[in-house]
Amino acid sequence: MQKIVFLVLALPLAILSCKGNAPSTPVDNSAKPGANVAKTAGPLPDSGFKGLVTIANPPAKLRAGQVEVVKIKVKNASDVIWWARGGETTDRTDNMFYIAAGNRWLDKDGKLSNESEGHSGIPRDLKPGEEIEMSLQITAPKTPGDWTLSLDMVQEGVTWFGDKGSPTTKVKIAVIK
Repeated sequence: MQKIVFLVLALPLAILSCKGNAPSTPVDNSAKPGANVAKTAGPLPDSGFKGLVTIANPPAKLRAGQVEVVKIKVKNASDVIWWARGGETTDRTDNMFYIAAGNRWLDKDGKLSNESEGHSGIPRDLKPGEEIEMSLQITAPKTPGDWTLSLDMVQEGVTWFGDKGSPTTKVKIAVIK
């Protein structure tokens, strides 16, 4: 009887130990600190709101209301992946959580204007340290004067990166009639 009990108890253990070289202790599959572990679209962690936007040839002047396409470079200066659509997977039908480059206009006193904000989603996911070139459509304010074009990253429906301490790029542009 003891041999039968031993075989009944030992057989499952023998089968389990023969299933390849599986580790005998649990493996921590979580990502390193700061890594983007969320699979579905959602807000970035605070450490994810670090980016750099540069513009090579900004226009010196634009006509009031003029639409212009500028070439920019975007760099992920954070320690997390920027998922273009806000997550590795998403079932959202809106742009919520998408990562985009954007622009806003500051008036001559440095106050944020409600005029002519523009956004352009990043064309692909960006790993920490990666940089891409992309286009951004800007629309000059309708009021002539001295304006500042502010370039920044934004997570749609969450916040502008600059509001979380990331640097923004500012360019003086004369808006004429």
